[in-house]
Amino acid sequence: MLHSKNVDRAVFLPTMVLFGVVSIILITGGPAVQQLMNALLSFVTSKYEWLYISIYVINFMFFIVLIFSKYGKIRFGKADPAKDYSGFQWGSMVFATAIDASILMLSATDPLQYLQHPAFGAKPLSTQAFAYANVVGEFNWGPMAWMMFATATIAIAYTMYVKKIPVMRLSTVIPLLKGDQLYKKVLRQLIDFLVVFGIMGGIGSSIGMEIPVIARVLSIIVGIKDTIYLKLFLFFILLILFTLTVYAGLNKGIKKLSAWHIYLAIIFLAIVLVAGPTKFLVGSEGQTLKLMAQHFTALSFNKANAGTNGFAQHQTLFYWGWWLAYMPVMGLFIARISHGKTIRQVVLGMMTYGVGGCISFYAVLGGYALWLQQSGTLNIVHILNTQGQAAVQAALITTLPMNKLMLILFCVSCFIFLATTISSSAFIVSSFTSLDLSHGRQPSRWNRMAWVIVFIIFSLGIVIVGGFEVVQAICTVAGFPLIFVCILLLYSIYQDVTGREFNRVRMPSYLPVVNLRPLQKMMVSYHLMHNISQDDF
Repeated sequence: MLHSKNVDRAVFLPTMVLFGVVSIILITGGPAVQQLMNALLSFVTSKYEWLYISIYVINFMFFIVLIFSKYGKIRFGKADPAKDYSGFQWGSMVFATAIDASILMLSATDPLQYLQHPAFGAKPLSTQAFAYANVVGEFNWGPMAWMMFATATIAIAYTMYVKKIPVMRLSTVIPLLKGDQLYKKVLRQLIDFLVVFGIMGGIGSSIGMEIPVIARVLSIIVGIKDTIYLKLFLFFILLILFTLTVYAGLNKGIKKLSAWHIYLAIIFLAIVLVAGPTKFLVGSEGQTLKLMAQHFTALSFNKANAGTNGFAQHQTLFYWGWWLAYMPVMGLFIARISHGKTIRQVVLGMMTYGVGGCISFYAVLGGYALWLQQSGTLNIVHILNTQGQAAVQAALITTLPMNKLMLILFCVSCFIFLATTISSSAFIVSSFTSLDLSHGRQPSRWNRMAWVIVFIIFSLGIVIVGGFEVVQAICTVAGFPLIFVCILLLYSIYQDVTGREFNRVRMPSYLPVVNLRPLQKMMVSYHLMHNISQDDF
């Protein structure tokens, strides 16, 4: 059956088995699993913090140099306005797919956490703590984070549209792994497995964190108890929504959901901005951006607490693992919709739509939560400490005009956020586990639906275990192996755009092709066909 459905069993079966076993452990393990995950998170963050920080700094500097160099003008295929996505369509799909409902939740609760555990030596709940409360959060969703998505995106898009090689999986775009040698075949399979592992960790954590919040808000709207049965009902609704979106495919399903999501997000933020303390929100965001610019270097090297391994450091490592876990799936998705754009347009577009969108959520929702606390309108910090993240969302929204309508809008936005991200991820993971997708073929619906079901079961296990620490541990651990994949991708991009390989033989540029021997002519012709200069050859 797997062969008949165009499925690569070497990647599909081991991953399915792994996450089936992990899901069972999460569902049946109880508190022991939570303790184990907390210990694992502590081990990884204490021993390998330097590795997470190093790859993000290197990646960020690499793309800053790349987009402002001559190579930034490289175009991914010939532009075709009739077929290519417009700027807004492209940006909405990028933002809606990359950022799930987590931004709606964490942009409001992160600042309250930093208010109690402030960065840069400020005293908890002090005036200085209020000034710094949004700085680390916006940094964690800012330029360095979004630049991580560019790694897989540029490598895949170049392979697809410049080298014109179909890409079904990430290992295809790494020249170092090409060949029939056994060790290269094993490495390719390993990388594809790690990619799916990372995606599952990121997606499962997102759903596992967001379902309890949606359930709490829904219980307030409808007036029913927030129980495990309500959460199971939400999982069932999500399954139906994911099924319809995945069945419709990339253009009919995901494209439409992305547009709806952007409009809903804009409406939601606009209402909060206008109904809330507009002048305060605008002024505090200006101060936040100024402080983030001043401390950007310290934040980049995870020194927000002057060298101590405090709350801010742990949060940044969690986010770095999360962005790494999403990197492959977002790379393939953004690459697929980026035909006709240049490297510079893609990276700067991600910075514009992605970073701008995330900062807007922190500026409005995070700023409003801080205003509620600072003005004495609502002791929202106490609510966070005693009732959790879900209660904060509900309490924040109930302070707004038309709060019932706003609660409904919040739930609908969360569902569309989730549906867009999960459906896109299922589409991409099914691509990684397919045998042949040439001539514009899409993964089989059977394959896509299998991954949707796995996402749901794995996420259900996370919800049953409970605790934000479990989500953090899964994200951080899932992203860790992809650090090494990121290094290979950066080297692959360097090889592709510059035409340089470590095993090339140098040939003087002044040597006329006409005077070459037949074998030399053949070799030079091959490299010229692939846009590689005679100098580099």
